Amino acid sequence: MSVPSRRWVTTAEGLRLSLLDWGGAGRVLFCLHGHFGQGAIYHMLAAVLAPAWRVVSLDQRGHGFSDHAVTYRRDDYLRDALAVLDGLGIERAVVLGSSLGGVNAYQLAARAPGRVAALIVEDIGAVCRDDLSWCLSWPSAFPTLAAMQRQIHSYFCESAVQRDDGWGFRFDRAGIVQSGQNLNGDWWTDWLASTCPALLLRGGRSEILPVELAEQMAKRRPGCRLQVFPEAGHNINEADPVGYTAAVAAFLAQLP
Repeated sequence: MSVPSRRWVTTAEGLRLSLLDWGGAGRVLFCLHGHFGQGAIYHMLAAVLAPAWRVVSLDQRGHGFSDHAVTYRRDDYLRDALAVLDGLGIERAVVLGSSLGGVNAYQLAARAPGRVAALIVEDIGAVCRDDLSWCLSWPSAFPTLAAMQRQIHSYFCESAVQRDDGWGFRFDRAGIVQSGQNLNGDWWTDWLASTCPALLLRGGRSEILPVELAEQMAKRRPGCRLQVFPEAGHNINEADPVGYTAAVAAFLAQLP
């Protein structure tokens, strides 16, 4: 199994973005995680896809080892993604996005179609309505990692970091609330604007992507296939990593 290199790209606004690059000479799969996540979640996928695919996964602004930002607007995320592709000299990539990253992926395809060869979107819709302010109720710090793990789901604890006042998170909670507010909206125009091959993944138990919306997204966008994971919720990669990886690999294998 290859070990990724942690690399850095500085945006035009001076934001330092962290990414993991598994390297190799294969085609590029550019991965964008969801809120509260980080690029490291794609390690299993990268191992399975090598050497045919070079996986590059970004810690999006306010997440992982990337800088926290002042703003988390839609265009901020898209500029970040293009800055990373430009910084690595990648002209064109298949873009995989989970939740927040899924909207970023299909909006990138809509607004910079020459940079996106195909799309994989995990459990997010063309219409978003969510409120992430619940995360502000967490303590500002936990006395131990074990105390954090007793109170907070393991997904969030993957971003735990020890500081002088105890254990906290690498991600920017206030920034994520702002990001979530900016993610809310009707993005049908962006979803339908691109024509590259697309795979839409839905967790059968998801409370984020309603089945009716997922079916309409697949029906209305040419070249899109919907795949459902009946036992998974919103985070398919966590609930069914083997099935998720197999679905992504199968989609990539049939691309021209």
